Amino acid sequence: MCQAHTYHRASVPLGERMRPASLDEVPRRPVAKTAAVFLDRDGTIIEDRGDLRSPGDVSFCTGAIEALQALHEHFLLFIVTNQSGIAAGRLTEAEAIAVNDQLIERLRSHGVGIKEAYICPHSRADGCACIKPKTYFLELAARDYGIDLRRSYTVGDHPHDVELARHVGGTGIYVLSGHGSKHLKELGPGQLVVRGIREASDAILECTRREAVSEYGPVKETVRPTWSSNR
Repeated sequence: MCQAHTYHRASVPLGERMRPASLDEVPRRPVAKTAAVFLDRDGTIIEDRGDLRSPGDVSFCTGAIEALQALHEHFLLFIVTNQSGIAAGRLTEAEAIAVNDQLIERLRSHGVGIKEAYICPHSRADGCACIKPKTYFLELAARDYGIDLRRSYTVGDHPHDVELARHVGGTGIYVLSGHGSKHLKELGPGQLVVRGIREASDAILECTRREAVSEYGPVKETVRPTWSSNR
């Protein structure tokens, strides 16, 4: 059975960072439906330097902090990352937790709150239920935080990141940072493709503005992102 791992804030002890494998075991929270952005980690928020074992190796992608500050005003933010290096023995769970905690704490110091940082520690050959583009973590977040996945977004540098959104009826945005340029030809037609997380944030906010205009009429402020749809 899949042991899907979710790692929280730095203050949470290691033994408390495990979540039940079955969504039926997750308690429901009586909260109003809201939208979220599910972010890939390496190559999207931080530079992809392979299997990160040291928190000191965390380096933000250009514009990442500002992009997340803008998104934080309108969305709940989550990190969803595949870390198959754990299964391969290239790094430990504790090392992966330490890197995530450093990332989350640094973002918090800039006023950005990450609700959860979900890690799949398996290899794709393991056949687990939590590796992207499987939707386990998104469904878990929806149950735990009352999220409307159809109004939510995923952002990442691998086709699996945008497939993740498609599987739940949300919107996926593909970034060319990290391994994005390398995997671009694997992307299906009609996907939103942007340079990096800063442009992804702009695109999401523009979509939000358009929805607000459609529902409530024109608004004063306008965001003009640079993004395109791949053919």
